[in-house]
Formats: sequence, structure tokens, C-alpha cells
Amino acid sequence: MTEQGRFQWGTKGSVDEKMKALFQKIQARDPDQREFLQAFEEVLHSLKPVFEKDERYLAIMETIAEPERVITFRVPWIDDKGIQRVNRGYRVQFSSALGPYKGGLRLHPTVNLGVIKFLGFEQIFKNALTGLPMGGGKGGSDFDPKGKSDNEILQFCTSFMTSLYRHIGANCDVPAGDIGVGGREIGYMYGQYKRLTGQFEGVLTGKHTRWGGSLIRPEATGYGAVYFAQNWCEDNNVPIKGARCVVSGSGNVAQYTVEKLLHLGAIPLTVSDSTGYVLEPNGFTQEKLEKVMHLKNVKRGRIADYCKESSTAQFFAGKKPWEVKNITLAFPSATQNEIDGAEANTLVANGCKLVVEGANMPSTKEAIEVYKANGVILCPGKAANAGGVAVSGLEMTQNSTRVSWPREEVDQKLKDIMKNIYTASKTAAAEYGATGNIQDGANIAGFLKVADSVIEQGCV
Repeated sequence: MTEQGRFQWGTKGSVDEKMKALFQKIQARDPDQREFLQAFEEVLHSLKPVFEKDERYLAIMETIAEPERVITFRVPWIDDKGIQRVNRGYRVQFSSALGPYKGGLRLHPTVNLGVIKFLGFEQIFKNALTGLPMGGGKGGSDFDPKGKSDNEILQFCTSFMTSLYRHIGANCDVPAGDIGVGGREIGYMYGQYKRLTGQFEGVLTGKHTRWGGSLIRPEATGYGAVYFAQNWCEDNNVPIKGARCVVSGSGNVAQYTVEKLLHLGAIPLTVSDSTGYVLEPNGFTQEKLEKVMHLKNVKRGRIADYCKESSTAQFFAGKKPWEVKNITLAFPSATQNEIDGAEANTLVANGCKLVVEGANMPSTKEAIEVYKANGVILCPGKAANAGGVAVSGLEMTQNSTRVSWPREEVDQKLKDIMKNIYTASKTAAAEYGATGNIQDGANIAGFLKVADSVIEQGCV
């Protein structure tokens, strides 16, 4: 049988009709997985010009949309009162076409299989764009770390890894952090993995540099998002120095987005959490950012408490930073679907030219339509926030070769990778008739690398 014969999409009709039939088939299989279906539909529509050139890719898209393996498990743990609690754990091993499964672990009460599948699906193409040999995966649990003691975090992480360890490995599946999983949690999980396997290996990334971590890894997602924005700004004669920027979130990604913006002379105005946002009318300084970092990383407090540390800060309870006026760049860096259609219109009215997604899928379908209708460029998460997984890939390389690269070397590699992702996205967009559309270009470039690998590897 020829390659063309192996991959056929049976539905008759136009490409639009075939795309609709594919979406309906995926939807019928998992009708309640709202976030996954949203992510799938967004990529599917971007790929229309690819399908018009070669309809085989419709069948390959169906293959890629089904995870290679889905693992669900019970996570029992003992709280500080001696009471047993139970959460549900997940690991979705989506695609190993390009390398070992790679993607973070999220601990948040909203986690379910649909959320993990959406994150894993996005991760496939994000990892492909880095140019590093990594497949796509994602995992996590509906455990809520907020309000938990250090001992309770330890109890949960130990139990979680006790169930997960048999499914991961340095050449099989390499998890990392995500929302709710930082250096502390990675450490607890890594320690339990070593106890269970007797192996000291690069099975997790985001480790401390004392025991196998990479320099720049904590900063990488935020720095990478700003490097991506810098490439677009230079390409389109938009000065980043002096640009007023709104940033959502106050975790790792947001913190280092603000820091790199300061390095480049931009004016980051906001940070936020689920309770509201803080505005510094004249912009954050490094000193003020360090107060945010101490509040969130050490005290683990709410962002409103920052106003006790700054006489100029203003807190807006229950609101999002998109309402700030006279801005050029927006960096949604909190969570999925944090910008809806109305909020996108507000960004447009406030002068936004570029939306750089530090979070995964922070813009709803309606928001993306508003961007397109008003000439706002969207740098999608799978491209703009790929810096984190890129440096995770570099950490894997350092672990494999038993070396540790200096900070400057890792930072330069990160800059080069983000420039390559921008160039690949821009080039693919132009080649497929969507010049300037970074969103479509990123989807096309990432998809083609994975899809062509699937073709070459047989019936996988």
C-alpha cells in the first residue's frame, strides 16, 4: 500500500466539509472535554491551507488527536490532622513522534482529563517548534496546594510519584512543573522517584541546579515570551523600549516576563492573581518586582498584600488588567481562557498591538476573532511560551551528558530557539497564504513536523 493509500479521509465534499466532519468525529468521542475540543478546533482551522494542498493530513490530524496513552490513578495522602484524603492523578502521553513525552504537571482543583488533554495536545506542537527531540505529554491532579502545609504538599507529592514513577523515565517521559508545581514540588517528587527506582537520572526537569537542574530554567518561560515579542517588534518597527505592557498572573511566568521587560527598557504596569490585579502607574522597578517575588514565592500570599509594600500601587479587586489604558503589549500569563471577547475589545480600545501568550490558551475563540478583526497580532502560547520547555530540553541534554552549562550559554541558546520559532512561524504563514499571521504559522509549522514524522514511522 502506498503512503497516499495509508492516509485517507473518507468523507466526501469540500475541505471545509471534511474539516467539519473531522471535528464532529473528535467531538462525538469526547463531548464533555470542552478545553480539549477548543484547542483542537483552533489548530484545525489554522491548518485549512495545509489540507487544501494535501488532504492526507486530515487523516494524520485524526491520528495525532488521539493520545498514545492515558493514565489515571488514585492519589491517597494523609493531611496534618491524620485524615486520609484522595485526589485523582493524570498523565496523558500524547505523542512520541519526535522524542520522549515531555510536558508539565499541573496541581489545581480545576484539573480534569479534558484540561490535561488540551494541555498535552498543545504541548505536541510547542515541543516540535523548539527544534529539540521531544514528544508531547501532560499530567497533574485536582489537588489544590493553596492553604496546604509544607508537610501536606510533601505527603501528596510522595503519593503522586508512587503511582506515576512506573510510567516515566529519562528516555520515555520527562515531566516538569506547571501551575501549582514549582521547585519545591519537583524536589519532593524527584526524591521519591529516586527512592523507588534507585536511579539518579534526568526524569524531571525544573530541578535545582545543585542536583541536575539547568540555569535559566525558572526564568525561561517568561524570558522566552519577551524574546519572542522582541523579535516581532524588531521585525515590525515597534519599539519595545518604553512600551507600556500589561501582564496577568504573578507566578513564575509573570514574574520573569516583568523582569525581562525591565531589562529591555519596557514599562510593565501590572501583575494579578485570582483576587484581582495590581497597577503600578509608572511601571514596576526591579526592587518592586522583588517584593512581588517574595510575597508570592516565600510568603505565598495574595497579590493585594503587595500594596502594603508600595505606596504607589493600586489594587483592583475582582478585575483583570486588560482595562488599563494606553498600552502596546499584553502578556496573558495566568491561565486558560482569561481573555474573552469583551476583554479583547477592551484591549483593542486601549491601543494593544500585540498579545503574547505566556499562559496556555489564555484567549477564547471569541477573543481571537476580535484580535483578527482589529489587526491585533496574536503570538500563541505554543510559540510564545515555548521557552520553558525549550530550556527543559536543554536540561535533559545537560543531564544526558553530565555537564552543566553557564548561565550565559543557556540564555543565548534560549534566545536562538525563540528567534527560530518566530522565523518558522512567520515563514510557514507566508508559505500557506497567511502572511503576518503568527498564530496560523505556528500551528502549521509545528503540525507539519509532527505529521511528517508520523508518516515516516509507519502505523503509529
